[in-house]
Amino acid sequence: MEKSRHRQQFAFSLLLSLWLPCCLAQTTPSNAATRTPTRAPTPSATPSLSPQTERLKVRLSGYPRKHNEGRVELFYKGEWGTICDDDFSIANANVLCRQLGFVSATGWTHSAKYGKGQGKIWLDNVLCSGGEKSIEFCKSRGWGNSDCTHDEDAGVVCKDERIPGFVDSNVIDTQVDENRIEEVRLRSVVAMSRKKLPVTEGVVEVKYKDGWAQICDLGWTIKNTHVVCGMLGFPHERKVNKNFYKRLKKRAAEKVSRPKVNVSAGGRQTSKAKANSKSKQSSPGKRLYLDRQKNHFHLHSVECTGTEIHLAACPLEYSKRNVTFTCEGGMAAVVSCMPGPLFMQNNGLKKKPKISSTVRLKGGARLGEGRVEVLKDNEWGTVCDDRWNLQSASVVCRELGFGSAKEALTGARMGQGMGPIYMNEVKCLGQEKSIWNCPFKNITSEDCQHSEDAAVRCNLPYMGFENSIRLTGGRTRYEGRVELLSSDSNGTQSWGLVCGESWSTKEAMVACRQLDLGYANQGLQETWYWDSSNVTDMIMSGVKCTGNEMSLSQCQHHKTVSCQKAAAKFAAGVICSDTASDLVLNAPLVQQTVYIEDRPLHMLYCAAEEDCLSKSAAKANWPYGHRRLLRFSSQIHNIGRADFKPKAGRHSWIWHACHGHYHSMNIFTHYDLMNANGTKVAEGHKASFCLEDSDCQEGVSKRYECANFGDQGITVGCWDLYRHDIDCQWIDITDVRPGNYILQIVINPNNEVAESDFTNNAMKCNCKYDGHRIWLHNCHIGDAFSEEAERRFEKYPGQLNNQIP
Repeated sequence: MEKSRHRQQFAFSLLLSLWLPCCLAQTTPSNAATRTPTRAPTPSATPSLSPQTERLKVRLSGYPRKHNEGRVELFYKGEWGTICDDDFSIANANVLCRQLGFVSATGWTHSAKYGKGQGKIWLDNVLCSGGEKSIEFCKSRGWGNSDCTHDEDAGVVCKDERIPGFVDSNVIDTQVDENRIEEVRLRSVVAMSRKKLPVTEGVVEVKYKDGWAQICDLGWTIKNTHVVCGMLGFPHERKVNKNFYKRLKKRAAEKVSRPKVNVSAGGRQTSKAKANSKSKQSSPGKRLYLDRQKNHFHLHSVECTGTEIHLAACPLEYSKRNVTFTCEGGMAAVVSCMPGPLFMQNNGLKKKPKISSTVRLKGGARLGEGRVEVLKDNEWGTVCDDRWNLQSASVVCRELGFGSAKEALTGARMGQGMGPIYMNEVKCLGQEKSIWNCPFKNITSEDCQHSEDAAVRCNLPYMGFENSIRLTGGRTRYEGRVELLSSDSNGTQSWGLVCGESWSTKEAMVACRQLDLGYANQGLQETWYWDSSNVTDMIMSGVKCTGNEMSLSQCQHHKTVSCQKAAAKFAAGVICSDTASDLVLNAPLVQQTVYIEDRPLHMLYCAAEEDCLSKSAAKANWPYGHRRLLRFSSQIHNIGRADFKPKAGRHSWIWHACHGHYHSMNIFTHYDLMNANGTKVAEGHKASFCLEDSDCQEGVSKRYECANFGDQGITVGCWDLYRHDIDCQWIDITDVRPGNYILQIVINPNNEVAESDFTNNAMKCNCKYDGHRIWLHNCHIGDAFSEEAERRFEKYPGQLNNQIP
């Protein structure tokens, strides 16, 4: 019996010795060659683990990352391995995140975003439906059957919310490398600078164990500074006045080595001397000197090329353990960064840096993220995601006044664009000033579709805006009554409310952005149903935002609070969302279909009832005579990431018997004819009497149809077509004299329904009318025309669309 027990203990020890090193193995980058793409075989069901084997272990690894994200690694047959990103999807990520104890996934990553793993690539071409209990039950090519390299290791980003009752964390079982650089910060040594955000200059510190450590500046270069600034959200670096910091260090060292103490007659240090001593210890020079004296130098050699996205990607030399290293002859590395225009305070710069006017981000829920769009020949287009990587994404981010890129997103993760695709296989090195300076291929129709539009998430400087706002009373963290933090003359801080009067979607957009909760779904002027807070004071009223501000404090508002409905139930509230719709008009179709019709009055009774004619029509000799109508078709696409749905529920839709349909929105579009100075000379409007999916792009099914009192809306990837020959699809120009005008069409003009981008809701065309014929030229989505464009119109009036006999 004793012998048998010894054998069992020996077997257990042997298994433990074999298993433990695998569990604690450190993942290091490999130099695997890039594979040549081959056609993957049809996935089959993955063989299940044998009954004798314990349940599949999953962990997150890599860097830089947080606890709820990382490279996916599976423990199978005694060895940790990775998953290839081929055919990877959010459904796969959901299964994996639930295995890890999180409620769901918010995203996934490709191309070894968290670094390349080592060892086996266990799974490839994984296809989950999303409901599987484990990744092993999803379809794949089978265990260990892969044609990938570790350059294609997949990762996941899980929602930072644990499954109730989930005991085994199963997240980070791997041994953590203490030398891995994940977090970097700037700590200002000048007291005045520490009070201002963003911090643009200070000592570079890296997260080390439970604290922060410095970097020795011996051999420190401007290229290292460039990388650090990019990580912290700054596009450019500035030269540091090292003499200033050397003087501080020298002065502090002298004071420490030769302290002057005033001694009283009794031999005690006087209170004045104590106060001086305390003051000296808190001086910038003293702090810098003490930083040098402490053994906190974690790094003493950094050799970046300047194109790296993260300090961890640079060649680094770490301080050795049990060796006292005080950076002899040097001091703590100090850097100075140049913030982008959006984050600049009053810094006294004579010439502020400009951001690109030929590159923009669209469709992102947060500042510094979105689909990449570039301007060519006065038309915006997108970038194809073939070979899209962090270097190219970082060039875009810095060009727009942000730092380096956190993520280079593919597969239209920020929504599909419209119009041309200008670039493919962009290959930036990382030091280019603009994406236009990078090598790229021109696009042919066979190369890319908008389902492959590239996007980015950029590093932003820390501004602390989210610390002065909160939501209370909501069912989730995405909704509630808006409360702001204020300080009185004594410095006492308290939460107050925001007056709900005039509060709209635009103000809600800013509040959600400040909270880092994405888009505004609704802005609410009454919040009696969220009355769970003791806060009753109104501290802000008359808030009026453009919608682009980063915090409510940047919006216009009353100097002194003036709120007629000051009760807490009339305080402002918001409902935020990670996704939103985005409507865009098909501008070329307007230009192609425009014409003039003289329509008899006896055919316009219903149109008059719905207020689709100009005011002078009321004085006409009905039913005799006619009205001159400028007619055109409008095709409105939803290119966002959520369906466009009327704000009002169907119970409040208005029935119009004359045309026999429901109006789900009172005004869906504005049609205006304006003169050169912007004054309206004729106008029309279109109620959404039948907001539905007229057609959709390939692979997208229609969801909304007006027939039989059906749901109204526009699905993502679909469009609603208002043909030129239906009632009210016009502008009544009976009273308009011949001349040059601007035709303007605005969708969702009152911002009644939240969208991710309101700047692309307007279309403008130059218009020439001679009393009988009309020409349209330079139809353009977005901003107003420049003077140069108007001068071009005078030289080239454009295309003849219709002539009245």
